[in-house]
Amino acid sequence: MSKGWQLTLILCLFGLFALFYQGLWGDPHHIPTVLIETEAPNFEGPDVETGQTISLDQFKGKVVLLNFWASWCYECKVEHESILQLHQLFKDNPEFVMLGVNYQDELPAAKKYLKEYGSTFSHVRDLKGQLAIDYGVYGVPETFVIDQQGKIRHKWVGPITGEVYTNITQKVIAPLLKAQPTTTTTS
Repeated sequence: MSKGWQLTLILCLFGLFALFYQGLWGDPHHIPTVLIETEAPNFEGPDVETGQTISLDQFKGKVVLLNFWASWCYECKVEHESILQLHQLFKDNPEFVMLGVNYQDELPAAKKYLKEYGSTFSHVRDLKGQLAIDYGVYGVPETFVIDQQGKIRHKWVGPITGEVYTNITQKVIAPLLKAQPTTTTTS
């Protein structure tokens, strides 16, 4: 084997090792989105509980939190109490709206889930999965925060609990409601 091939082989192995090392120590929840700072895709769909049409256009000029969930999702159950607390914290602010987006679920299962775990805000059904595609959803739960200008300012993949709850309430939503600039983030 020539020295050129040996050097190429060593560089390739080093590159693979570097990729492995980065993946080993990286944040598994960090899935970058190209949607941060872009216009939030509009949507329209039926409310899980009432069947009435819900549209993102209804909430122009407000801070909107979209939480994608499903009745079959274990982590959605883990975060559910925190999601209800988050809504409780901001529900009296007329500039805040929280919407659940029911993802790849059957209507009876979704209704049963909301009845069993509680519901204090509206949930739109993503009937054909197009809403999840438009938002680049990889799975559930995933949460997006949209500012008053209709731009996506924050995305989180995984349950909203503990430190994540504190971050999203204090460093994302609260500053947006005070019309202060926030640090745009993804995870």
